[in-house]
Amino acid sequence: MVFIVLQKQIIKKNLTFCLSDIFLKSNKTKFKFIFLCYTFVTFLQTRQLDVWLSLGGFHEQGPEWEREKRIYNSHIIINNKGDIVSVYRKSHLFDVKLPEKGISLMESDFTLPGPSLVSPVQTPIGKVGLGICYDLRFPELSLALQRSGAEILTYPSAFTVATGAAHWEVLLRARAIETQCFVLASAQVGQHHEKRASYGHSLAVDPWGEVLADCGGESPAVVLVEVDLDKVRRTRKNMPVQQHRRETAFYHSLE
Repeated sequence: MVFIVLQKQIIKKNLTFCLSDIFLKSNKTKFKFIFLCYTFVTFLQTRQLDVWLSLGGFHEQGPEWEREKRIYNSHIIINNKGDIVSVYRKSHLFDVKLPEKGISLMESDFTLPGPSLVSPVQTPIGKVGLGICYDLRFPELSLALQRSGAEILTYPSAFTVATGAAHWEVLLRARAIETQCFVLASAQVGQHHEKRASYGHSLAVDPWGEVLADCGGESPAVVLVEVDLDKVRRTRKNMPVQQHRRETAFYHSLE
């Protein structure tokens, strides 16, 4: 199977590149973003092309929007029929101040943490686990998805230039190696405004930790990556890390 990794440019103001600027309501099962999703699906001729979409992050209105003005940062999977099959809300919020790097972001000022993980989604290329951006720094999340059957982990992201240059590739490769999953991470690239830019470098990593594709850090790009689930099975068979893992209590024995 082939997976498409899209690198998005923030400064482009068209439907393709500013989806996360749209606020979405979450008070109904189908949400109130059918128009947005179906416009995007129609734009890509999804049904005719028979493709699935991993989209994130969307800004979705929180349950107390009128009072709190806070959102969820959401990752959405849409199938080849245009149906929303899964919505994951980002669990870990980027509240970070690095004065020596010129970084000061408090995501919790306007974002709510998601209430739970969601089960990996069965897709034509395998079982896909959902994360978003800063979630990448928490191996507990990726390992939980792997235990629930994930073969592919996805992290749509907007890393800062400073943190991206230092940690982006290292973290993605680490998550791939420890879970023995493919890791596919689309990333925003370019200038948000005068005080913030995103690192880009959308990456695809295989279960051995090898980087299969890198979109670079300068401009929008698209790459095609072959997802070979036999590679997942071979890697896990030859190095059965999960079988060697001790029970949870063992790792808490120092507490």
